[in-house]
Amino acid sequence: MRIPAHSVCTAIRDDIVAGVLGRGSRLTEEVLARRYGVSRVPVREALRTLEAEGFVVTRRHAGACVAEPTEQEAADLLEMRLLLEPLGALRAAQRRTGAHVKVLRGLVRLGQERARRGAGGDLRSLGGWFHETLAQASGSPALASTLTQLRHKIAWLYAVEGPADPVEHWTEHGAIADAVARGDGERARAVTALHAERATAAHRLRSASGADRTDRAERVRNSQHPVNTPSLRA
Repeated sequence: MRIPAHSVCTAIRDDIVAGVLGRGSRLTEEVLARRYGVSRVPVREALRTLEAEGFVVTRRHAGACVAEPTEQEAADLLEMRLLLEPLGALRAAQRRTGAHVKVLRGLVRLGQERARRGAGGDLRSLGGWFHETLAQASGSPALASTLTQLRHKIAWLYAVEGPADPVEHWTEHGAIADAVARGDGERARAVTALHAERATAAHRLRSASGADRTDRAERVRNSQHPVNTPSLRA
């Protein structure tokens, strides 16, 4: 059974973001196909997609490699998010459905409850789901896709400190959800802009030292990551 290329693409992207495939490391179709338990065809298609997204570059005499963004390129990603997330919230307030509002408010309730209990382990993933839902509520597939790519790239290049006050952090999420639910686009845009600005201050660039890349490459050679599983095919 042929494995869908998008599943392979997701698996490779996840390993790049997690640092398992270090910046600058070579990406050979044969090694990746063995790692993910697929043929070379979906790997080739996935590498093309990831090159279009900016995670992979093709170098003369070296072939496909994980990209190595400059500090300026990394800083540009944060600036783009500061501009686009408020736009996404504005559009979400104008175009959201009842289902979007229900999910946003449900995530806010969970986040606020766990923030009050000091259960910080789940807060980052809940925050990611919140912003993913907000982007989807914008009603713009192009904007949602761009915001998703920005989040992946920022997670790849930056380490993020947890908020100093998780309860306040989730209060801001609640204010965004309320503005979106009321259809108040300007309020949603303004609150999201402030929230994004505060979140940006907690980001610091990850190192990409040669030793770090060597260690990650070794982990790639010594492990396999099956893709042909029901959860990834679904």
